[in-house]
Amino acid sequence: MENTAKAKTKEIDLPTTITHGILGLMAARTSCRGTMPAKFWFLSIICPILPDADILGLYLGIPYGHFFGHRGFFHSLFFALLVSLFVVWQFFRKECFFSRRWWKYVFYFFVITASHCILDMFTNGGLGIAVLSPFDTSRYFAPWRPIQVSPIGGVGVLFTAMGIRALLTEMLWLWLPGFLLMCLILRIRKKYDFL
Repeated sequence: MENTAKAKTKEIDLPTTITHGILGLMAARTSCRGTMPAKFWFLSIICPILPDADILGLYLGIPYGHFFGHRGFFHSLFFALLVSLFVVWQFFRKECFFSRRWWKYVFYFFVITASHCILDMFTNGGLGIAVLSPFDTSRYFAPWRPIQVSPIGGVGVLFTAMGIRALLTEMLWLWLPGFLLMCLILRIRKKYDFL
């Protein structure tokens, strides 16, 4: 766990919202076969971004290191499971509970929502991720952290030196491998008609 003093910096240690959304779209493109409804694509962008809604807590006076602070409970695998269950229950009501297709949707939305906390573990600043919350509120980082933290603020911060550096590291470590993996899976699927 990192020193909480780092939490007082003017950085928010997360891959940018753009990256979470793009990786969600890549996952959607890779996962679906055939035509999917617009809500599937929309939710594939929103679910990976959703955990960062906890950043609003900083503006409401919730301390960074608090249970509900940034990178706390809302960045956990348990929260990702709750989100996936809610999304499937609310937006895919036609699916029979516990049917094979229902489980596929639950698994898919769990994975893309959980991708947020996993990616944040590879950033190089701030507090770690409470990935096991509420069962363990310790905050963890990955042993290797090549992704530059993103500066706090609106869209304008992306055009600062630090924002550009963060975006470039995300392109190198996340966008490029994600795109190559997507292309590989789609090519294998087309060639061998599986996945």
